[in-house]
Amino acid sequence: MKKILILGAGLSASSMIKYLLDNSAKYDWKVLVGDLSEEVALKKVASHPNGLGFKFDVNDVAQRERLVQEVDIVVSLLPAFMHPVVAHTCIKYGKHMVTASYVSNEMKVLDQDAKNKGVILLNEIGVDPGIDHMSAMQVIDKIRQEGGEITEFESNTGGLVAPKFDNNPWNYKFTWNPRNVILAGQGASQFLHNGKYKYIPYHKLFERTERIMVKGLGEFEVYPNRDSLKYREIYGLQNVETMFRGTIRRPGYSRAWNVFVQLGATDDSYIYHDSENHTYRDFINSFTQYHPTKSTEQKISEYLKIDPESEIMYKLRWTGIFEKEKIRLKAASPAKILQNLLEKKWAMEEDDKDMIVMQHQFVYIKGDSKKKKYSTLVVYGQDQTHTAMSITVGIPVAIAVKMILTGKISSTGVHIPIKRDIYEPVLKELEEYNIKFTEDEIDWNGQAESA
Repeated sequence: MKKILILGAGLSASSMIKYLLDNSAKYDWKVLVGDLSEEVALKKVASHPNGLGFKFDVNDVAQRERLVQEVDIVVSLLPAFMHPVVAHTCIKYGKHMVTASYVSNEMKVLDQDAKNKGVILLNEIGVDPGIDHMSAMQVIDKIRQEGGEITEFESNTGGLVAPKFDNNPWNYKFTWNPRNVILAGQGASQFLHNGKYKYIPYHKLFERTERIMVKGLGEFEVYPNRDSLKYREIYGLQNVETMFRGTIRRPGYSRAWNVFVQLGATDDSYIYHDSENHTYRDFINSFTQYHPTKSTEQKISEYLKIDPESEIMYKLRWTGIFEKEKIRLKAASPAKILQNLLEKKWAMEEDDKDMIVMQHQFVYIKGDSKKKKYSTLVVYGQDQTHTAMSITVGIPVAIAVKMILTGKISSTGVHIPIKRDIYEPVLKELEEYNIKFTEDEIDWNGQAESA
């Protein structure tokens, strides 16, 4: 019997754990699920005969080393900064490791050590990163095989609430880690557009959006991700004129979110003094200039040149940021205070379902013609456990675990899923879960697109 150790049993782990347990009898697997909350781990295993849930603390060295020694492969769904700690332990005992997170510099330097031990550290095999890599490489390789030369590439992804349940003025609800949403975009974003390098600082990020159309869902806006340039080398697109990766939201979200950015309410670098005794109105007012008679709303409107009766101000009022409700959160940063408020307002309701929207755009030259190809994915959640986010993060991870344990993936070292022998079987099996891209292609000369 082969043993699989899963570290972290949060929302994104649900579909992965179910897949592995559902296949455990067929492949003779034992699935061990460890989480800081024993209750959460036990709930995810749900008394399955081939599952075991327990409390796990990554900082407990003895426990970590004992568990890794006992298993054949480790899946880390812990916070990203913890992955290198787990990876070092996996290398020490010659065990494979899979994670959905981006490859950090700390992970990159483990490549040769992993090869020396004959193990693979497979990263970025969730949804974004993950399905985005695999689906993009599948199209890129196909275009090249058919003699095409790609000149432009854009890829955008968003975790959103499904249209039927989209019932607040922001057209947004938390479908994944709220903290990551609050801190999204911090640092400079860089990309290539029509042969020109573009660098956007955080304080300008949410002003520099573009629009895309998704068939059947309408119009969305996109803001740039942090570093699109590195994907030229990863995808073998060193000569493209446009390389852009972005995050999808519904139109109007970014302009309203930009108010919090401009005021400083998304800062996580310091503690807001006496936060538990202040109100949200006190909090947002603290970022404005003092005036003896003007209201907080008026000061924000004037400072950011926003019409007091605008849609932006309506969105802000709806959050409750101007209410005299106590924060009741001790020693909190501005970002944590804002998160505390929005977790109440942007929470998914019991019957809500989420969706993942991903769209790639490729412009390529083939012979005397120039084409634009769209590759689009829309996935809807099943319920509050098997959300679209959980399905699209967890199922690719689970398939990769199966492929490693059955010898279908034999590479060693640090990898992401951009090779054909990984992406083709994973994408093929994902179609069984209705995770399937649709493609559209048009003749292209750079003209503006109509709605």
